[in-house]
Order: sequence, then C-alpha cells, then structure tokens
Amino acid sequence: MDKKELMDRICEINTTAKTEFLSQFSEEDLTAYLDHLMELNLEELAVCS
Repeated sequence: MDKKELMDRICEINTTAKTEFLSQFSEEDLTAYLDHLMELNLEELAVCS
C-alpha cells in the first residue's frame, strides 16, 4: 500500500485519526500502526463473540 492508502485504512478503523496528523509519519510507521490497529480490532471481535 502507498501512504495514502495506509492513511485511508487507518482512518476507517480509527475514526478520530486525522490525515493531516498521519501524513507526518513514514510509510513504515503507518504500516506498523495499521498492523497494531488490526490486531486490536481482531481482539475486540474475539471478545464480542
């Protein structure tokens, strides 16, 4: 994914995230953050089941 796609995916999961803020970070940092958000999202789904 490119930086724009990463920011879009992050904003879908974390609706409080702002693209202006996220744009300050590298693609590597955004990828790591998105991975973290996806892990949390999966954990939340497991708890709700």
